[in-house]
Amino acid sequence: MEKTNFIDRNISVEQAIIILAKNGILVSDDETKIILELLYLIAKNQKKSEERKIQNIKEISDT
Repeated sequence: MEKTNFIDRNISVEQAIIILAKNGILVSDDETKIILELLYLIAKNQKKSEERKIQNIKEISDT
């Protein structure tokens, strides 16, 4: 299996397949890549949301 770097996500497709299999989820390499990409996008959006909340709180406290 090919190791894919998901932009500093520090998890290989093989590692993700093992983790999913331990939880009873059997997926192919391609399916695993899609799952990892989805999780990355969720995490990225969550981080942006948290940054916006912090900025909003800072703006409110400055007034």
